Amino acid sequence: MRFEQQVALVTGAASGIGRALVQCFVAEGAAVVAVDIVEDPLQALVAELEQQGAKVTACVANVASDTDVASMLTTTTSTYGRLDILCNNAGIMDLMTPAADVPLDLWERVLAINLYGPFLACRRAIPLFLEQGGGSIINTASEAGLRGGSAGTAYTVSKHGVVGLTRSIAFHYGERGIRCNAVCPGAVATAIGAGRGVPSEEGLARVLPFLQGSAPSRVSAPEEIAAAIAFLASKDASYINGAILPVDGGWFAA
Repeated sequence: MRFEQQVALVTGAASGIGRALVQCFVAEGAAVVAVDIVEDPLQALVAELEQQGAKVTACVANVASDTDVASMLTTTTSTYGRLDILCNNAGIMDLMTPAADVPLDLWERVLAINLYGPFLACRRAIPLFLEQGGGSIINTASEAGLRGGSAGTAYTVSKHGVVGLTRSIAFHYGERGIRCNAVCPGAVATAIGAGRGVPSEEGLARVLPFLQGSAPSRVSAPEEIAAAIAFLASKDASYINGAILPVDGGWFAA
């Protein structure tokens, strides 16, 4: 029960890594605010966990909206009185589109959700953590935040940005009790795929041979990524700050 009497906020909570993370936190005693823009699966998850006796609250929000982000933080503090752990997990893909072919609306949407969203949440959570004397932030970056050949341009840029955001917060606030770390998943069995729509033929032709030639043979389960995030959020990782942790079966080591 590593998270007993702690409160966690998880974005992208309705499916994949976020869903597994919510389940992990409540199983270890945390109260959780589960955030997603997709309402039906979010409410179904919360209803399931409430039947098991968990303390969990659903919050429908768009992480790219500062108004919605403010609302989800208010929901957390008004419901549970505090916030101890922020997990910026919501994200979308970019159809593997290379730079010259990226439509501006795709660029703006990917950056808004994947990078602007974590920034907005961190910006509003940090003052709460400072008032409380500390807190933990874990950002979900990606293998694409470590190299240039794992996705299209917009996704790659957004996840490199998440890595920079993580390190900057760790540097500026580490001595004031706030830890900020990131995980970089490789291939995970979720529905994110290449993103909604038809993937770029040029991007796929360039990226797939690299991925197929270097990626581990086994795709990870969402629960394996969630376990790494939970470790970084816990007191077991009390001296880990600013870490960018590949959780990829050794992919980045190749």
